[in-house]
Amino acid sequence: MRKFYFLLAAFIALEFSAQEAGKAGELLKNEASKTETSAKKEVFGRNNSQDKSSVFRNDNGFRNSTEKSRPNYNWNQNYAYGYAEVFLRIPEQGYFSIEIGDQKISNASGKFRFFDLTPGNNVISIYERNFLVYRTRINIKNNTRLVLDYFTHQGLYLLGTYNLRNNYGNVWNDTWNSPYGNGNGNSWDPYDDYQNDYGYGDAYGNVMSDREFSSFLQMLKKQSFDDRRLDFLKSQLNRTDFNTRQIKSIMKEFSFDKNRLEFAKMAYRNCVDKRNYFELYDAFDFESYARELNKFVQNQR
Repeated sequence: MRKFYFLLAAFIALEFSAQEAGKAGELLKNEASKTETSAKKEVFGRNNSQDKSSVFRNDNGFRNSTEKSRPNYNWNQNYAYGYAEVFLRIPEQGYFSIEIGDQKISNASGKFRFFDLTPGNNVISIYERNFLVYRTRINIKNNTRLVLDYFTHQGLYLLGTYNLRNNYGNVWNDTWNSPYGNGNGNSWDPYDDYQNDYGYGDAYGNVMSDREFSSFLQMLKKQSFDDRRLDFLKSQLNRTDFNTRQIKSIMKEFSFDKNRLEFAKMAYRNCVDKRNYFELYDAFDFESYARELNKFVQNQR
């Protein structure tokens, strides 16, 4: 009996804490006329006469035309797979449409800004007056923004890749959930251990592939002195993340422990698997430097 009352209380608590459409916020009046909205109902009615179950449930979230419409709500978007942006400019006159993944933007202003893109290989298509004129693939790394220019006669040009230092992920959910009293207060720092604890650090972080890192390491070896190596690495840290294995390989290129320690401290913020930083301790010739790095890491928490 106690178990029954416990389950009943849990169910009631869940019902009262759940989000509900129209429960929070200020209602903004629908200014669409009945004539305009009736056209949508007529189309839905014709479709529903052909298939009462599949058309509405699959395409529009409705069960059928006779039942009160109930969309399938998704209150919490999943950003665990990463976040990326693409900004594209077309500085010539004309009406263009840009399509990336499941997003499409059309206008004559020449400004196209895509948010909430999934990192990885994405197909980008460019249309002029609804005619396809250009298509290619772009590799968008996690927590980055690509900036591009398109010219009809020259093509699509990548102007730069920029790190996004803002917080995304759960912050997005909290922004909308807090008015309902359900915000969890969590924030997702792309430089923290969250993505690594769930296995997304190396897969989606802004980390070089093995081939890229091998080429990068060869360039580092060409720097003749430790101070030049540090300057070279400082520039790279502005646009690249590293994993612990890569950081350890870089440390071995320094001649002196004090420079290894300086780089290890600099790279900590850009490390995608900070929980493995202890693996760097044996990269020093003297134990005192390892202890100093350990103290530095402890102070970051």
